[in-house]
Amino acid sequence: MFEEAKKLWPELEWIKDPKLRNKTTETWALALERSELTAGDLSLIPFTLLAGPDLKVSFMAHKRAVVHIAKESGEKIRFFLKDELPLDMDILIAGAILADVGKLLEYEKDENGNIIQGRYGKYLRHPFSGVSLAEECGIPPEVCHIIAAHAGEGDLVKRTTEAYIVHHADFMTFLPFKNKF
Repeated sequence: MFEEAKKLWPELEWIKDPKLRNKTTETWALALERSELTAGDLSLIPFTLLAGPDLKVSFMAHKRAVVHIAKESGEKIRFFLKDELPLDMDILIAGAILADVGKLLEYEKDENGNIIQGRYGKYLRHPFSGVSLAEECGIPPEVCHIIAAHAGEGDLVKRTTEAYIVHHADFMTFLPFKNKF
């Protein structure tokens, strides 16, 4: 599963710290092992169950867009704001890659092969299961914070700069689908 995770995520190479890159890859590999979804499913299934049945944007298209937007946002913040708003690009990128890893445990296929929120997902949404997977693989707390705080649950905590960036990258590519004008 490790090699499958690497194929899914060419953006892992943006993480300069080899230990963090490896642990991020291990977390995705673990999620793939425990999920009934395959790596191939992730390019076919919708990225959210909240936008209606006509959504054509796949899980991987959305996730990779979030990672790219987060990285470019971090680079622009560094360029324009310098040290006034410090951020760690490795933490930012790893957090963006891992933000929705828990959805692999939250989602299941029904008897017709449709993606649904499974029993596990009804009790533990993906920010919680994502943190659990990440901690099991030795992901540092700075990245686990991003996973935990990227969704609505994060509105109840003080977010780091990296967590704000991932949160906004995620929601700017989600809310227009959910709340169509």
